[in-house]
Amino acid sequence: MSKILEGLYYAESHEYVKIEGEYGYVGITDYAQHELGNVVYVDMPDVDDEVEAGNDFGAVESVKAASDLISPVSGTVVEINEALADQPELVNADPYANWIIKVKLSDASEVENLMDAEAYKAAIGE
Repeated sequence: MSKILEGLYYAESHEYVKIEGEYGYVGITDYAQHELGNVVYVDMPDVDDEVEAGNDFGAVESVKAASDLISPVSGTVVEINEALADQPELVNADPYANWIIKVKLSDASEVENLMDAEAYKAAIGE
């Protein structure tokens, strides 16, 4: 059974966003990291890149597969999780503590298009 945290917003593509003020921390869900298996590489955008809700911003590669990362929100990348460059397996250890990008939100209302924890549990059949 996957760990799903209350208070986050979830996309159908298995990314989450944690909102703190005008910023959003974006990563992959526990369900996604389980499905991928051992993560060996995380492709991240550069700081100051623009991301758009519904569009890809990078990829996660595992021993089993590669998967595009789809941004759940739009905005400007203000920080990337540098630790993942050397230790991509941190995503497997705790995907919620090891977010991938921090975004300055351009439209905070976009989270209304995402799922809450209960809806995401239903979407993945848990």
